[in-house]
Parts: sequence; structure tokens; C-alpha cells
Amino acid sequence: MNSRFVYPLFLIKLVKWEYWTWWMFYLPILPYWLWLALKARSFTFFTAANPGIENGGFFGEPKQAILELIPDAYKPKTLFLEHPLSLKKIEQRLQEAGIHFPFIIKPNVGERGTKVEKINNTNDLNNYLETCKEDILIQEFITYDIELGVLFAREPNKDKGKVTSVVIKKFLQVTGDGKQTVLDLMQKQTRARFQIKRFQNEKANLLAEVPRANECRIIEPIGNHCRGTEFISGQHLINDALHEVFNTLAKPISGFYFGRFDLKVKSFEDLYKGQHIAIMELNGVSSEPAHIYDANNTLFNAYRHLLWHWKLVYVISQQNRKNKVPTARLSWVISEAFKHIFAG
Repeated sequence: MNSRFVYPLFLIKLVKWEYWTWWMFYLPILPYWLWLALKARSFTFFTAANPGIENGGFFGEPKQAILELIPDAYKPKTLFLEHPLSLKKIEQRLQEAGIHFPFIIKPNVGERGTKVEKINNTNDLNNYLETCKEDILIQEFITYDIELGVLFAREPNKDKGKVTSVVIKKFLQVTGDGKQTVLDLMQKQTRARFQIKRFQNEKANLLAEVPRANECRIIEPIGNHCRGTEFISGQHLINDALHEVFNTLAKPISGFYFGRFDLKVKSFEDLYKGQHIAIMELNGVSSEPAHIYDANNTLFNAYRHLLWHWKLVYVISQQNRKNKVPTARLSWVISEAFKHIFAG
């Protein structure tokens, strides 16, 4: 009999800060943010960080508009489709673009992996369209094994910037024994247990499958922390070669000074050469140094990195404001922040 005690999820969520809600995690840094706002004489100073992105990329920026800033050589084939959507129209556009199953579908406006899905066939696409009430993006599915989040920053008065954070994403997976179901295997992993309720609603058939012995099965192909992806610090990957690669990537992106590239790459050797890189998204000023969510990181160290990045955002924004870059309205920022507080 297995006597190992299984801790309730609510207790794990309380003790392990990587599972805290968005607002709970950020609450302690509010005093520092207020201090920066007072120094800047603006509560929305940070929205000036990226003049080339709507509201600096705080929240709610259209993904398609940002993707258009990225050179074609570094992004997957992508389709932008306006609501209302029809299956016939989408199939025609997919054929024209040379995009085949499987592919990734996502809202044009949205964060934290909301409504992002891997579509494997026409039935999946039909099911997605039944509940979709917004503009969408469709991207070819990149099969590279390595997915990273790379935060890059450059002060406007400097010619070059630096990579400040790298996170390696390990997708949610189980290893089979030929006897237990996916559900059985998920119940033995803390990270997976947080996803069971969602899987019961979205992937009930998958839960009943029995992986072969020693089969490593990826059960969530979307690389978001809130969907069970493990974030592993990749700070050891940062060096002069990486700085140079991302200076090259960022240079053509007009009005971009701070943000995180979410990308896939064929190998780390290719990463340092700037080859076989596919950028799925570029996030603006609301980007986090996601390596802080490494399970081995301390809360103190996480806040230390977060505060350092907010100071950097302040410096970049103030330099842009001196160059007459406007900031967003306070009422809009408050509205967007509350949307995310109640969503998280």
C-alpha cells in the first residue's frame, strides 16, 4: 500500500509561490512601482517603453500588429482572420498560405495562453470555431524541440542592448508504464494535478488513454506556465554571442526596446548562430523575466530580478518620454489591470 501523503492543491498553491495568482504575486512590489511612478510623475510611465507597440505592449495589444514588425525570416507562416469566421473561408486561406494540420490557433488579442490550441484536424477546428467570437491568428506548428522565452532590453540612447532573461520551457508530459491511464499518471505529479480539472473539460478522451511502457507523452503542447509547462532558468545560456543574435533580431523592429521573444529553435548551436529560429510571439512592456518561475528559485531572488527589470523599464520609458513619446491614459491602464486581476 502506498502511504505517501498527497498534499491538497490549495495548500501547495499557498506554499509554492510559482502557483500564486497574478495579483497575489505582484502585490508586494506595488510600493516600488508607486515610487517609480512618483519619480516619473506619471502612473502610466511604462507605456512609453515601446513606441512601436500600442500602449508599449502593456496588455491587449493585437498580436498581428506586432508580428508584422518581425522580419519574415524569423517567424512561422501566419494567417490573420477577422470575425465572423467560416470553415470554408479558413480552409481556403490555409491552402493559399501553405499551412497544414497540425497548426496553432489563438486570439489576436489575449495573454497567458487563453484560447491557444493545437488543431490536429477539421473536427478540432470546427469545435474551436463554435465558441470563437473574435479575430484569430493561425500559425504553422513548428516541430523544433526547444522552446524559449528570451527577454531583451535596450536603452534608447544606446546602440546595443542585452538579453536579460532566458527561460527554457518543458512541456507537461507523463511517462507510461503500459498499465496506468494518463489520468493516473497525472495524479502522481504536482504540476499535472493542477491541470486535471481543465483536462476533464477539454481533453477527457486523452485522460483515458494508456501510454506504452517508457513512452514519454507530451499532454499539453502549449508552452504557458498556467497550462502546466515547467519553466526552467536558462540564465546560463546568456553570453556575448546571444546578445549579438538578439541585437540583430531586434534592430529591424521599429520602436521596440523592451520585451520577450517567445520562440522555438532547432538547437542551442543554431540559437547562437541566429539560425532556425521561429518567433511565435513578441510581448511588450508587460513581459516578465520568466526564468524567475524556476521551481528551484527563491521568492527573494524572484523579486530581486523583477524589481531590477522594473527599474530598467523606468529608465527606458523616461528616455523615450524625453523624446516626446506619449503615455497611455490612466483610466485605460486601470481597466486593463483589473481585467487581469479578476482573470488571474
